[in-house]
This record gives sequence, C-alpha cells and structure tokens, in this order.
Amino acid sequence: MLRTFEEEYSVDVIHAWGMTEMSPLGTLARLNFRQKQRPPEAQRHSLEKQGHVMFGVDMKVVGDDGGELPWDGKSFGDLHVRGHCVIDRYFRCDESSLIDGRFPTGDVATIDEDGFMHITDRSKDVIKSGGEWISSIELENIVVSNSAVAEAACIACAHPKWTERPLIVAVLKPDANVTREELLAHFEGKIAK
Repeated sequence: MLRTFEEEYSVDVIHAWGMTEMSPLGTLARLNFRQKQRPPEAQRHSLEKQGHVMFGVDMKVVGDDGGELPWDGKSFGDLHVRGHCVIDRYFRCDESSLIDGRFPTGDVATIDEDGFMHITDRSKDVIKSGGEWISSIELENIVVSNSAVAEAACIACAHPKWTERPLIVAVLKPDANVTREELLAHFEGKIAK
C-alpha cells in the first residue's frame, strides 16, 4: 500500500506564499493526486516549494529579455503575478508598478512541470556574474552545511571582468578550524563552478 508523505511522517504540511500586494495569498503547496503517488522523498521535495497558484492568480517567470521561461523547474527568472486581488499601483502613486499587466514581485523563482513555484532568491539578493545569476541564498546554505561554519553571508563584490562576484563571509563555530581551500572544496558537486 502506498502512503503519502503526510501519512508516512504523521504531519499535516501547509506551505504557502503570498505578499501584501496580493491580498495576500498567492500559492499553496498541497499535493495533487499524481504527486501523492510518488515516493515520500519526491513528495517532500514538492512540499518544500511554495506550491501552485490559488484561484484567481496567474503567474509566470520571465527572463532578462522579458520573455516567459519554461515550466521545467530549472529555468529561473523574475516572478510576475496578476489577478483580481493583485495590486496595480501603490497608494498615492500615479504610476503603475505593472509590467505587461503583471506585478513584478521582486522574487527570483522557477516553476516546475506540476505548476509548483519555488522561490530561489530575491532579485536584489541575486549576484549577476558574467551574464549568469548566482543565488546568494544557495551559496549561504551550502557553506553553513559545513560542520565548521556557524553562520555565513554572501555578498556581491564588483569585478572588472565579471561585473560582480560572490564573496562569502563566514563565522566558524567555537574551536572549529577550516581552511579557505577546504571551504571551497565543500562547494564541489553542489553548484556550478
């Protein structure tokens, strides 16, 4: 007998996303029938995402050229939303915030084949290096997964060739000792070089 992630782990998981400008709910991560037939690890992976749109909300991810990116779970860009409860302009502001009738959320996201949206970063937190977007959050999560690191922050530094390059600032745990080379080696296989 197949069991769902919730049955297997005896939890009722609710993961949602929204913002004030959407009044406020935009997505909900609840598994559909097809997703519930998948192994528990695949179900958990889906539930870690922000989920599918709620009734009355439409979303898309756009690239630098403003074109819509595919729903493949890999292509990431700026998240734009529209709907009957989505803001069209801010109070006492004559100019609309909308781009092609959609509100730019400021989030960087992907949408997978199931229509589940996953926020990977904030557009102001993304580092643009050599034409590629690098998620500061992803780099921070990788470095803090090292047993010697207590906390870390990733910031963008100006670079003459690449425009920006990421810089990791890490605080080690008490009595921990790790070299720069060991920390860099910790990234191998987890992110593109």
